[in-house]
Amino acid sequence: MKDLDQDLSSATKLAATGRSPDPHIVNPPVYRASTHLYPDCASLRSGLATNADGRFFYGRRGSPTQWALCEALTALEPGAEGTVLYPSGVAAIAGALLAALDPGDVLLVTDNAYEPSRAMATGMLARWGIETRFFDPMDVEGFGARFCERTKAVLLESPGSLTMEVCDTPALAAEARKRGAAVLIDNTWASSLGFAALDHGCDISIQALTKHVGGHSDLMMGSCTAGRTWYARLRTTAQQLGQVVSPDDAALALRGLRTLGLRLERSTTSALVIAAWLDGREEVAEVLCPMYPGAVGHDLWKRDFTGGCGLMSFTLADADDAARCRMIDALSLFGIGYSWGGFESLALPVDPARVRTETEWPEGKPAIRLSIGLEDPADLIADLERGFAAMRAL
Repeated sequence: MKDLDQDLSSATKLAATGRSPDPHIVNPPVYRASTHLYPDCASLRSGLATNADGRFFYGRRGSPTQWALCEALTALEPGAEGTVLYPSGVAAIAGALLAALDPGDVLLVTDNAYEPSRAMATGMLARWGIETRFFDPMDVEGFGARFCERTKAVLLESPGSLTMEVCDTPALAAEARKRGAAVLIDNTWASSLGFAALDHGCDISIQALTKHVGGHSDLMMGSCTAGRTWYARLRTTAQQLGQVVSPDDAALALRGLRTLGLRLERSTTSALVIAAWLDGREEVAEVLCPMYPGAVGHDLWKRDFTGGCGLMSFTLADADDAARCRMIDALSLFGIGYSWGGFESLALPVDPARVRTETEWPEGKPAIRLSIGLEDPADLIADLERGFAAMRAL
């Protein structure tokens, strides 16, 4: 491929970046190679002097298949220098935290963080002498008081993947940077298409490529994208940990990336239709969907985001867990399972109070998270109608 104009739209970059270096082939071949051979000893030794994508060294540093995916993901994040791949989204979060923190440091974690992020902070990081303090992501005025001289990193997640709070990321990031702390954000919900994390003050943008980028519920992968300084630290840390993704999975992720924009557009449109329908149901107490006008967080979403996705939640009125389970069990188009961002719709009972320490989730407020896929929204609404009917039945 010829050098591309950096002012191209995201839609064009999705189709044009990360292509095969061979002008006769569209997609890069799948390089299944652990050993890279050198013509002579001098060439082998020259490989020790460089550490960059695009140069063969050893399979753990990747090959054209993985490099193409990194190139495409980097091109989609304004201000990025490079991308590091990991075998899962959780591995990407771990890689970012380990690159940013040393024993004795303090980490600030948003209270609505993904549960594995919390477990990592209070488990593995604690064992390594890193202290974690959780904070209310909506309390911008009180955020500065959470810092001390040992605070070296902040982990954000916006929207929160269970209850969809949208925090004021630019304000929180500015406060953290003023105090010398790195800003990490789990940007899986919006992806770089919907939220330009580095442009909004973050240092490292983390994605579970398992979700939207893969898009077909058939791969596990994560990524961290960053500017020059943090990219170098991420890369070194990942290599020291032996992190590598398979070329076959990288090829699947590249294939998913080509249709990412179209799939996000479809799932977002469908989610808004379903949010409006849920908002009119007497069984629903609140619709948690920041893209939906009038929902909590909509103003910040409208200010900072350029897109959304099909992940949303809602709370039930006058219902208990048994009623919630009756509803979910009655669904046929919505599968019951973890993850999201695939072509299929999912429903999941969620209980945020169980994984919060700094913010409250009212008792007796059962919630359901929906991942809206590519089905016809009218059929999904009919399925939800059947679920509500089962919920009301004794």
